[in-house]
Amino acid sequence: MKFSNSYIHLGAAFYQRVIPTPVANPELLFWNTQLADNLQINESLASDARLKAQYFSGNQLPENAESIALAYCGHQFGHLSPQLGDGRAHLIGEMLDKNNQRVDIQLKGSGPTPFSRQGDGRCALGPAIREYIMSEAMYFLAIPTSRCLAVVTTGESVYRETLKPGAVVTRVASSHIRVGTFQYFAIRNDIASLTTLLEHSINRHFPEINNTPTNKPLQFLERVMTKQIELVVEWMRVGFIHGVMNTDNVTISGETIDFGPCSMMGIYDPNTVYSAIDTQGRYAFGNQPNITFWNMTRLAECLLPLINQDEKEGIALVEPLLMTFSQQFEQAYFSMLARKLGLPKITPSDHALITDLLENMKNKKLDYTQLFTELTQSLDNTNLANDLKDKLGDWYDTWRAHLAQTQVDIKITKTLMKKSNPVVIPRNHHVESVLKSCQETGETKAVDDFLTVLRSPYDELTTTKNYQDTPSDHDRHYQTFCGT
Repeated sequence: MKFSNSYIHLGAAFYQRVIPTPVANPELLFWNTQLADNLQINESLASDARLKAQYFSGNQLPENAESIALAYCGHQFGHLSPQLGDGRAHLIGEMLDKNNQRVDIQLKGSGPTPFSRQGDGRCALGPAIREYIMSEAMYFLAIPTSRCLAVVTTGESVYRETLKPGAVVTRVASSHIRVGTFQYFAIRNDIASLTTLLEHSINRHFPEINNTPTNKPLQFLERVMTKQIELVVEWMRVGFIHGVMNTDNVTISGETIDFGPCSMMGIYDPNTVYSAIDTQGRYAFGNQPNITFWNMTRLAECLLPLINQDEKEGIALVEPLLMTFSQQFEQAYFSMLARKLGLPKITPSDHALITDLLENMKNKKLDYTQLFTELTQSLDNTNLANDLKDKLGDWYDTWRAHLAQTQVDIKITKTLMKKSNPVVIPRNHHVESVLKSCQETGETKAVDDFLTVLRSPYDELTTTKNYQDTPSDHDRHYQTFCGT
């Protein structure tokens, strides 16, 4: 494995050097073969489970790996925490994948750091497997996301209300630079470090900005905002609820990160919340666009002194950009929903069609994923089309009339819809079921079988039907927890 670490060269203010705390008895539980191949991890390592367990538990660092805990802060549920940082994670380095793209390799649950804030620095097995399942599901749903390379059991217990088996999960991400990283230096008025961070972020994620002489910080903000709009629209395409969109969980790369209390919406309702710590519904499914705008405004505040030394002039440059957010998001959101309905482009009349459907779904408590799957399949299934006419009333005929007006062949329309509408998602009750099985038995089969289906979310395999059912209680009492 060829490790490097560009972040370490930014300066001591950006991190703390800290070595992972060894664990008693590391054993490899899950290994992401496809991701390992993409990272060009050599065959000798790929066949050595013992060495992988040592490396990806933190017991032994690979050659050229340098372990650091990153500094950042963030707004947590709207309240600023001036110092957070990696309290149970160690960035051990960076690698180049087959496409020559640089990625971070981070161990999570690998022991305390100077940022631990009295935490134990560990991770329970359940949340580690959840991150593996959910990040793989997101990747194959074609949604920008971090991924998991390995899950290693530690042979130790962690205390989370009760004793639970411990684990270390290896996370791979385009980077771990967050909105909260920029906030960390902005609130300290450390303009030199803020400038260094901006330059590093541009070089790593948006190098094209260097080709233009205009205001680079403003261009950076525009690109990050676009990435976040694209990401959250994709979340909403499949019914994903992040659950904790704090600014320290928002990457400037536009990847999904930190899968603690995440969940999937079943019955369509914009107010859906499953996170036990989100008591006010701040991060409800339908509020994710508003929170994205709020988070981008926090990033804009950080960049103001770099955009213009005169604060008023900086604000005058930033405000027009931020004011475009609503229109950009609405355009992207309705275009996404149009594609889910087989409409290649959005028209004014399509807006009303989409709004009526969403209202219909909410009032009739219809399952989000199932309904769009049924709409897709109804294009060449008369019996299903008749069932949907009964379920949706006049709306169904109106929709088919919209499709006819596009003059697009029905086969092409169905292909468009199939690309936008997964036939299976990681439904909450199935996630909990396979987690329970793996934790209680120590066997991986339930998770492996689930992942086989989740890695083909737009195609029906012979086992897909095993995971398409809705929960008997419609997730009425379901809750997720952050796992720390």
